[in-house]
Amino acid sequence: MKKIAVIEQIHKDGLELFEKNPEYEYELITNVSEENLIKKLPEFDGCTLRVSKLNENILKHCPNLKVISRHGVGYDNVDLPFIKKKNISLLITATANAVAVAEHVIYMMLSISKSINKYDNEVRIGNFKKNAFNIETLELFNKKMLIVGFGRIGKSLIKRCLGFEMKVNVFDPFVNEEVIKDFGGKKIENLDEGLKNCDYLSLHIPLTEETKNMIDYKKIKLMKKNAIIINTSRGGIINEIDLDKTLKNNMIFGAGLDVFEKEPLDKNNPLINNEKVLLSPHSATFTNECKSRMAIETTKNIIDFFENKLDKSMIVKI
Repeated sequence: MKKIAVIEQIHKDGLELFEKNPEYEYELITNVSEENLIKKLPEFDGCTLRVSKLNENILKHCPNLKVISRHGVGYDNVDLPFIKKKNISLLITATANAVAVAEHVIYMMLSISKSINKYDNEVRIGNFKKNAFNIETLELFNKKMLIVGFGRIGKSLIKRCLGFEMKVNVFDPFVNEEVIKDFGGKKIENLDEGLKNCDYLSLHIPLTEETKNMIDYKKIKLMKKNAIIINTSRGGIINEIDLDKTLKNNMIFGAGLDVFEKEPLDKNNPLINNEKVLLSPHSATFTNECKSRMAIETTKNIIDFFENKLDKSMIVKI
């Protein structure tokens, strides 16, 4: 029997896969302190992982651990050099979250473009149409979207952008031009040129040494005054201090962030008091449907791993 640690709560639909399979026994671990994980994890053959960190200090106490199954697609909370050295496999939910994240991007684009929070507040305080005519709003129709990163989420997003009759450029050096063209987009080779021309920017790339602070003051300065930036990928790709500064100086129209360099968001982060940025708590995947899909895929990946049936697209190549 394989013993699996479920680190942090996941949707019941995923846990039912373990419950229905007599070859697997799981234990839910909600105390994710380093001390408790060092105490609990050594007995397990595999684990699921949401946002908690698994560093070397924890993992070196886990001689039986063969696989870590991420409840998501990012893995910057896992010590990659260590698991590579110890031959611990890392799996992701590669197909479960694309629709939810793409819809969250559209929600942010529309909310910011339509200044919906301002309109909502005007009605609530009794102004109704007193100031409505002077609140600036934008249309998505015929605007240029720049998608940076064209994986499953980028491909899901482009379909929705085309539904609004937007023109979509894609920057991704690793994706063939024909693939992008087949989805209705245009591949661009130069990020700076893409930033100069776009009305909306949506980021869908991992956080690496190369992508950290990719969107900084110099990059934002290239953009149009009415441009809107959305980040639902990873915090740290956008320099938050630079973003705050450019928003306050009216260099771009607005921004929407679901992810942050430090999570939970630091109370001293200037973006908290910046009305030109729409914030959400790393929750783009928190639809009822997506929580179910991700939990099922997370647990199924572990079962498939031990039964040698795993879809290779779920494996992170380290």
